[in-house]
This record gives sequence, C-alpha cells and structure tokens, in this order.
Amino acid sequence: MKAHVYVTLKKTVLDPQGATIARALNGLGHPEVAAVRQGKFFEIELAPGTLETNIAATLDQIAADVLSNPVIEEYRVEILP
Repeated sequence: MKAHVYVTLKKTVLDPQGATIARALNGLGHPEVAAVRQGKFFEIELAPGTLETNIAATLDQIAADVLSNPVIEEYRVEILP
C-alpha cells in the first residue's frame, strides 16, 4: 500500500518561486500560463501488513507534524491500494 501527500502553500501566502516559474514559462513562449503555485510531493510506501483502520489518522499526523509547516502550508493525503 502507498500514500501520496501533497503539501502546498496556503492561498494567503505569497509564492515567489511560483511567480518566477510563471514568468519563465511566459518567456519561453507559453502565454497561456497565468499563474503557478509550487509545492512538495511525498510518496510513502507502507510496510506489508499495515492495517488500514488507523493508517489515515497516522498519515494525517505525519503530514501535519513532519511534512508540512501548518503556519504557511496545507496538505492533502491520498491512500492508494
């Protein structure tokens, strides 16, 4: 079983790296790109035999405590079969 965790800046937080990427894409001939928000992606492989009953809460705690900064970032956890 695997899980994906997506961490992005909150909408209220400025994203200078995303703005730089958007400008670069426009300069490379992609005027259709209006804005970019960058983030982090984590793929977590769970140990064989891991029980699915508590894994959602465990992954939520990992994302909140370790993978993201709750002051400026939000996250989303997807559990894959």
